[in-house]
Amino acid sequence: MTQIIQSLSDISGRYGALFVDLWGCVHNGVKAFPDAVAALRAYREQGGAVVLVTNSPRPRAGVEKQLDLFEVPRDCWDSVATSGDSARAAMFRGVVGQKVHFIGAPHDTGFFEPLRVIEDPVDIEIVPLDEAEGIVCTGPVDPMADPATYRPDFLYAKTKGLKLLCANPDIVVDRGDHREWCAGALAQLYTEMGGESLYFGKPHPPIYDLARRRLAAEGHDVDNAGILAIGDGILTDISGAMGEDIDSLFITGGLAAIETRTTRQPDEKALESFLNKENIHPTYAIGQLR
Repeated sequence: MTQIIQSLSDISGRYGALFVDLWGCVHNGVKAFPDAVAALRAYREQGGAVVLVTNSPRPRAGVEKQLDLFEVPRDCWDSVATSGDSARAAMFRGVVGQKVHFIGAPHDTGFFEPLRVIEDPVDIEIVPLDEAEGIVCTGPVDPMADPATYRPDFLYAKTKGLKLLCANPDIVVDRGDHREWCAGALAQLYTEMGGESLYFGKPHPPIYDLARRRLAAEGHDVDNAGILAIGDGILTDISGAMGEDIDSLFITGGLAAIETRTTRQPDEKALESFLNKENIHPTYAIGQLR
């Protein structure tokens, strides 16, 4: 049974580290949530470690710059693990070939910057679809457009047997008051059409392995029982935590605010109905991170 809590401090003393989602929990794609920042800062002041675990397709350095832009202060987190870094490592190991077709916005071309931690990396070349050995997707070019616009290209790609590397498994994200499609929506469509999609962010294991390594690099030795995952994505953050056998705190006022009838806190019956429908059960729930 999921326990509704009033604040992170109600339970934080039980955990040595937090794996915290960004979008919908710490910021809304435009600015930081002050209560979330204060809660994470207080947790760190008590000796806890915070790893921001995000399905952003950007490298860690790009996410850190974005956090500065959104006014998320650096004293409320220790390290960052991104889906982009996990996916980049796989790409430079050649999982989708050397010649790849890129689907993504111009600002995501940093995905292809050299990754020095890979021994003998593949020399990636971006090519048109008809010359490609695989596809790299960081997100739709137009995040407001229906993913179905990619059907013709995906039909061709499936026929050629191309694998699609998905750098962000999220289906949608809320930027301020606007909902946008993410790379996960395109990967889902490609899979439904019979293509093969490869995932590296939440809820899939590679990003959790990266998060644990980032945690260890900060000097924190914490086992699964001492980690709490926090996020607003029931199919990503919470499902991923369950798969990793770690406790979770579901932020109901994010993507599922309507379904859980969240104002300051979720409606208990609506929350129970939503969780039963998804058949996913977080350890705790709260309206917003505070």
